[in-house]
Amino acid sequence: MSRFFARRSSGRSVGDLAADEVKPTVDDYSELFDESAEQRKERYHTVVNHYYNLATDFYEFGWGRSFHFAPRRRGESLSASLLRHELFLAARLSMTSGMQVLDVGCGVGGPMANLARHTGASFVGINLNAYQLERAKQYTSDLGSQCRFIHGDFMQVPEADGQFDAAMNIEAIAHAPDKTGVFREVFRVLRPGGGFAGYDWCLTDSFDPANEDHMRIKNDIMKGNGLPDIAHTSEISSALLAAGFELLETRDLALESDPETPWYRPLQGRDLNLTSLPRTPIGRAVTNLALGVGEKLRIVPEGAQEISSALNAGADALVDGGITGVFTPMFYYLARKPLASED
Repeated sequence: MSRFFARRSSGRSVGDLAADEVKPTVDDYSELFDESAEQRKERYHTVVNHYYNLATDFYEFGWGRSFHFAPRRRGESLSASLLRHELFLAARLSMTSGMQVLDVGCGVGGPMANLARHTGASFVGINLNAYQLERAKQYTSDLGSQCRFIHGDFMQVPEADGQFDAAMNIEAIAHAPDKTGVFREVFRVLRPGGGFAGYDWCLTDSFDPANEDHMRIKNDIMKGNGLPDIAHTSEISSALLAAGFELLETRDLALESDPETPWYRPLQGRDLNLTSLPRTPIGRAVTNLALGVGEKLRIVPEGAQEISSALNAGADALVDGGITGVFTPMFYYLARKPLASED
């Protein structure tokens, strides 16, 4: 929240937006969710860029540099679980020094930076949102040529065929309008035998589209997290196969969380320490209240509180999705491009 106050002199107030651009962007983003999923998929560039211009500062304030969840172990801190979750992908892909790895939807580069430091591999991150890439370059500045970034669309990766030894996705492909399409692009840029591992946001077998509460949860998750739609776990597996991959492993890692520390615990207010406060319902309510006061005093831009409210509704829906079991943010898959692939 302090960034809204500290960045006023820079001419920007939220993401890449000037103060007078915030409210119109919030309004346009909100109207996208009055449209159908197919219409949002057609405008996914707008959905993604609006969302991350509006939400990135809030994410960094509440979550740090790794914008994802993890299956936690009893007694394990959130930060430790996030790193372990990232290192799990590195282990499944056998990441080592000298490998070239594509990070599909790299966010602000937190997981990439961690894996570059731990494995010695080199990474290329692709992201549609320029503001997030600006942050990512700052956070990986000490890694030199080990981390490179592309401002672009992972539906059309501007890299040569067979360029990468491996690819990873940490909760980013949920934004893709066409899962088979994005998987085909990843398939194309991998060398034969290259591995692709990731975590995706999905509906589970417990989801019932005829259940009004389940649909409320789905819709609030989408709006609060910049998603044009949410795929079922089976759709991810089918899309990987349709793209040409060999599917080696799939499972919902949310089911592997310790019952006392489910993946959604950070959003429930059950982690009692100062660093967790911004993620809790109380901390989020205080932030929302402060932003409302700031708007009235004209020290934060109009629309900031509305962003906070939408993110809060999305966070509450994530908790509901976890408790009911109708949603998972960590449907894990490990796939491989066949050695005998015909490109």
